[in-house]
Amino acid sequence: MTTDIKLYNTLSRIKETFAPIDADKVRMYVCGPTVYDFAHIGNARPVIVFDVLFRLLRHVFGESQVIYARNITDVDDKINARAARDFADLPLNDAIRRVTEKTANQFQSDMNELGCLEPSHQPRATEFIDDMASMIQTLIDKQHAYVAEGGQGREVLFRVNSMADYGALSNRNLEDQQAGARVAVEDHKENAADFVLWKESSATEPGWDAGFNGETIHGRPGWHIECSAMALAYLGETFDIHGGGLDLIFPHHENEIAQSRCCHGTEKMANIWMHNGFLQVEGQKMSKSLGNFHTVNEVLETDKVGGRKWPGNVVRLAMLMTHYREPIDFSVKRLEEAENILRKLTRTASQATDVVPGGASSDMFHQALQDDLNTPLAIQELQKLAGAGSQDADAQTQFVNGLALLGIDTASGSADVDSAAIDAQIARRLACIADKDWSAADRIRDELLAEGIQLKDSKDSETGGRVTSWEIKS
Repeated sequence: MTTDIKLYNTLSRIKETFAPIDADKVRMYVCGPTVYDFAHIGNARPVIVFDVLFRLLRHVFGESQVIYARNITDVDDKINARAARDFADLPLNDAIRRVTEKTANQFQSDMNELGCLEPSHQPRATEFIDDMASMIQTLIDKQHAYVAEGGQGREVLFRVNSMADYGALSNRNLEDQQAGARVAVEDHKENAADFVLWKESSATEPGWDAGFNGETIHGRPGWHIECSAMALAYLGETFDIHGGGLDLIFPHHENEIAQSRCCHGTEKMANIWMHNGFLQVEGQKMSKSLGNFHTVNEVLETDKVGGRKWPGNVVRLAMLMTHYREPIDFSVKRLEEAENILRKLTRTASQATDVVPGGASSDMFHQALQDDLNTPLAIQELQKLAGAGSQDADAQTQFVNGLALLGIDTASGSADVDSAAIDAQIARRLACIADKDWSAADRIRDELLAEGIQLKDSKDSETGGRVTSWEIKS
């Protein structure tokens, strides 16, 4: 098995062979949820993608050698608004804690249902206020930031002109940004692109006391500085991999890089930057106004998607059937396809009796997974192994351990045969036969056979009518 992992680096715009800074301490940071509401299915995609990478890194370098930090943003203007709306009778900070505790716990539960491992660290932004304030003061001392009087109070702003290569990640030239700006430069900003590191809070907003240049500003951090401080705390000034959704490249990740590099005087914040593609629902942008906005919990626990609940394994596989850098269309058809594939994989896994846990998976599977997380090709390899029907102990081990690397838990029974659904298909087929629609009847039979369900037709001994039974094809 080759151990050369190749990953597409958004910063260099090429696929690079992954070489950790320290093979005994592989370090990865992924931007986590802002817990103002329940996670939607778009939020689930990066969690699943980077969970697979986490598993792969642990497999190659050793479980104890990989550190994975994913933050929880629990201070944000949307959180403030939700707290004021839902807990108007509580003091603001207490109301905010009530909102974030509920939504953070639901996020953890949803991600567990999707088969995701817990990261090594899950820091909350509010636990690192002092770290953020320290970084901000260092940026001020190095002339990369300044204090200004804004329209809603004092702000500490990052001075983008102080960084020569600002915009390299998103490939945005600062001069072009200025020339194409659609809004006038705010009076208190030196440059329209200067962004907030700290902002003063009003009486109705949460805040902490922080001193900048000897002056106390009761306020709260900007979004970008939060991740810089938490990544530093757990991974150091420069680490191996930083991940997140495509929508975070600019401004969030661009500004993280600016803050961190300028604060620490380093050439890089992370060696490799990885971003997953966007998610649509049934070919359209997910939107509450379109009625296609679904939380993970709704997909797993209600009948709002396709009139039924969907097991976590099915949702996970449906996500992995598209390469992480490609856009994904989350649809009932895709979920049904994933369920059919998972049923076959589960059946094969249940027949495996000579498996060595943690042993090798197939070379072809690993080549796919180590080639920039090519999960669609890896899934195809597992299907080939399942179709071969081999009882060889090595083949069984390769198959089951391949499933584990994808995070597919076939022991959970989440893809068990749905007897009611099969009986409904049989009833449809019998109706087609009664109408002499032979092609439709054959199509239903073939679809079930492709799922591993063998139909058997016979005659009722009393009525002489057609009776159809079924069994799982071995």
